[in-house]
Amino acid sequence: MYSNGNFASQEQSRGRRQSSSFRPRTSGRRNFQSSKGMQLHHFVKKASPVEETTYKPTRTFAEFDLHPRLKETLIQKGFTYPTEIQERSISDVIAGRDLLGIAKTGTGKTGAFLIPIIHRLLSAEQPFQTLIVVPTRELALQVKEEFRSLTQGLNLFAECFIGGTSIRQDLRRLQRPSHIVVGTPGRLLDLSDQGALQLEYFSVLVLDEYDRMLDMGFVDDVKTLAERMTVKTQTLLFSATTNKDLPIMVNNPVEILINSSANTTDHIEQNIVRVGNNENKFDVLLSMLQGDNFEKVIIFAETKGLVDELTRKLVQNGVYADCIHGDKSQFLREKALNKLKRNIIKVLVATDIASRGIDVSDVTHVINYQRPTNHESYVHRIGRTGRAGKVGFAFTFVD
Repeated sequence: MYSNGNFASQEQSRGRRQSSSFRPRTSGRRNFQSSKGMQLHHFVKKASPVEETTYKPTRTFAEFDLHPRLKETLIQKGFTYPTEIQERSISDVIAGRDLLGIAKTGTGKTGAFLIPIIHRLLSAEQPFQTLIVVPTRELALQVKEEFRSLTQGLNLFAECFIGGTSIRQDLRRLQRPSHIVVGTPGRLLDLSDQGALQLEYFSVLVLDEYDRMLDMGFVDDVKTLAERMTVKTQTLLFSATTNKDLPIMVNNPVEILINSSANTTDHIEQNIVRVGNNENKFDVLLSMLQGDNFEKVIIFAETKGLVDELTRKLVQNGVYADCIHGDKSQFLREKALNKLKRNIIKVLVATDIASRGIDVSDVTHVINYQRPTNHESYVHRIGRTGRAGKVGFAFTFVD
């Protein structure tokens, strides 16, 4: 979420990645229609040059009108300058205005709402509660951990409620006071339906990754949660993309659009991998992974069974790998993601559950072992690579 210096990702200073050493077999039959409804040319694209655009903030965090204890925490953590979305959002959020912030993934949107909300909690004469709704379990946990990291020793508390965990334990935790509640729509609605999550006492609503949440079919749940917040005074919407069909849910918000017109896949080198009749698909995959530049890889497959099978075969062939899918417990999902983040494993095999709302830096390659069902799924999958201004690589297998 943050970095030192000019607040651009520290990884940008490492420059562009070298081209992948793997050279896929491509085809000139550009208009071939796949059985999944996508043409092959959708999977083939050269990466556009990534322009070195460095945002120059006008002030440091020390110069913001923030609570002294929050400033001290930011300085201790080495956070000197805000990102663009943070600098342009913080004052409006502190002022209590409704806001729509559009910025690419990895530009500090979480800090854009957490920092001013923490400031308000520390400065308010009367305590208030904030509900943060996100599309995935992994993102919910990340937001909670960011809040805890920024509020160490400040006597502020957060709870996280997501699917795949014990709802009985959730009910017990709701009996404790909390300033922030973060969670996924389904679990939050379940707790509200039971009368355990009393939304009528929450005054601030944050919808993070708003576009993805509604794309995933949570629009009715989100609307219901918002309607039950009868004393709501502020709504903050943060999204990575703009979409005219998405309901905004607030009237006349402050709009902050940053790089909203940029194609989020322009910086990703995309190609297909043809598997010949006499070739073994897994052997081709294994050969790819042995390339020097395949440092941190996410492999997508359509079914949970194939994800498990690929992971087992990779491990048997000496590849450090783990997997996540919907049948995995939340503990095992978190454990696998953490191993990838800490470079304990080289490969994470996953269903589309890993295509949205996870924050893993430095993913060098995304491999679609099976073609995704639609273009939207494909874009979200390959968006796990090529982040923070770097060139990424995406390969899609074609039998």
